[in-house]
Amino acid sequence: PKLAKMFQLIEEWTATLPKWQVLQQLNAHNIPCGPILSPKEIIEDASLAANDMIVEVAHPERGTFTTVGNPLKLSDSPTTITTPPLLGQHNEEIYVHELGLSQAELPQLKEQGVI
Repeated sequence: PKLAKMFQLIEEWTATLPKWQVLQQLNAHNIPCGPILSPKEIIEDASLAANDMIVEVAHPERGTFTTVGNPLKLSDSPTTITTPPLLGQHNEEIYVHELGLSQAELPQLKEQGVI
């Protein structure tokens, strides 16, 4: 009951203020806290972009779009966020080079609706 009452009081207090003001007041008393950001706030957050948590990716059909970067940052294993593949973009690589089909079989498979 005491914990429920505490949560109720916190909820009532935080509902009356903007989240950044709540964050500032709690931080002033060394109370651990953090805001819950909307998608718009996340995309517009300069610190997230500066840390590659939010990145711009060029897509050949839909143009440049904003997406989530890699949250893991390893100095010996850097990563790059790339656009998702287009439908069938890697067919030749997979069917011919990985599965061993001949180059001539690809158009037949496509014509038959297999790929």
